[in-house]
Amino acid sequence: MAGALVIVGMIAGMLSVVPVIEESNYLALIPAHKNQIIVGAVSQFIMIPAYVGFALYLYPTLRKVNEALSLGFLGFRLIAATFHFIGVILLPLFLVLGQEFAQGGAAHLETMGDLLRTARDFVNHVALIISLGLGDLLLFGILYRSRLVPRWLSAWGLLGAGSAMLASFLVLVGLTDVVTPVYLAINAPLALQSLVLAIWLIAKGLDPAREQEAQRV
Repeated sequence: MAGALVIVGMIAGMLSVVPVIEESNYLALIPAHKNQIIVGAVSQFIMIPAYVGFALYLYPTLRKVNEALSLGFLGFRLIAATFHFIGVILLPLFLVLGQEFAQGGAAHLETMGDLLRTARDFVNHVALIISLGLGDLLLFGILYRSRLVPRWLSAWGLLGAGSAMLASFLVLVGLTDVVTPVYLAINAPLALQSLVLAIWLIAKGLDPAREQEAQRV
């Protein structure tokens, strides 16, 4: 189930991308592409139970290895879920701005739209990613120590989480934008690791011998 939820979250994440918002004249285009925003909002909402459910399914086993770190991992997932929900709420506001702009474009609407787009980028690609990254550092630290999955997979996750947080920092300080090859390349290691981890959990699950050791501890 944990592996399946990772796949669901990744698919929902790809569907949550709203290309029209990245266009230069996005306010004028929104009324004709409102379905993109609706699909994006619904998809991002689906990511909430997927991300939190992943943590909840693993928590009973992880807490037997290190209760404090596993609780921290779960806590960061809940914080990330809050940012996901904020991202869901922000999307319908673009529909409102687009409708107002269609009735009579005004400079103040463009300013509001730019602020809203920046706020969404900071929520989704800075606050959300950093909270997920901090949680992932705890998760893969536990997995590396316990060897519930191969250590190379846990080490890959640690490096990927650090890389993703670096990308968010670059966005925060304005050294790169969200939709750029640099940003996507820096996030690629964690995305690929998440897919491999999901397949591993579905196909093999956690190491039963290591899980029994954790239970004895």
